[in-house]
Amino acid sequence: MESQTQDESRVLLINKPLQWTSFDVVNKLRNKLKIKKIGHAGTLDPLATGLLIICTGKKTKQIESFMGLEKEYTGTFIIGQTTPSYDLETDVTEAKDISHVTELSIHNVVQSLTGKIQQLPPLHSAIKIGGKRAYKFARKGKEVELKPREVEVKEFEITKIQLPALHFRVVCSKGTYIRSLARDLGEGLGVGAYLSQLCRTRIGEYSIENALAIDDVTTHTT
Repeated sequence: MESQTQDESRVLLINKPLQWTSFDVVNKLRNKLKIKKIGHAGTLDPLATGLLIICTGKKTKQIESFMGLEKEYTGTFIIGQTTPSYDLETDVTEAKDISHVTELSIHNVVQSLTGKIQQLPPLHSAIKIGGKRAYKFARKGKEVELKPREVEVKEFEITKIQLPALHFRVVCSKGTYIRSLARDLGEGLGVGAYLSQLCRTRIGEYSIENALAIDDVTTHTT
């Protein structure tokens, strides 16, 4: 068994389960491993799965550096429908005909969303407004103003078209919201879209292939 000092200073690669918040993962590991100093390097929404970097002990000082690394995601957009949260957290509020959407039009919009772009974050997000998370305002139906910010979408690939589903792979900078990409793609096509599935597969050089399930971590380190 590792010493207490070794246990308290680690970088853990976790495959976050569906419906778990990033804080759920942190709290689970804190309680199971009896570690006080622990945190994650970049939030994943509850409806997203995939790679979450957890730092403990002195390694928590590296959290900011991990958060600055590029991210890679795979997932699915549904076009022709929209939701207020741009994902499945909220119900579909609008549906439009997509019979005129072509592979070429999809490619053209994807190209326009590749590179350095100005992106408006979703209201249903953890961005702070006046010290409060934006999603708290959104869930109460309150309107608040969010400002666009520059992000870089380094690669944006539609890997399979199964209308109304578009399967994709994205490599992007810190601060990029894939839900906002769904919204912008839908607006570009003139039919709306939302994110139905998302998995973070890579953070910098760290891959989901090397990530552990939460139960595996607790079993082997307690």
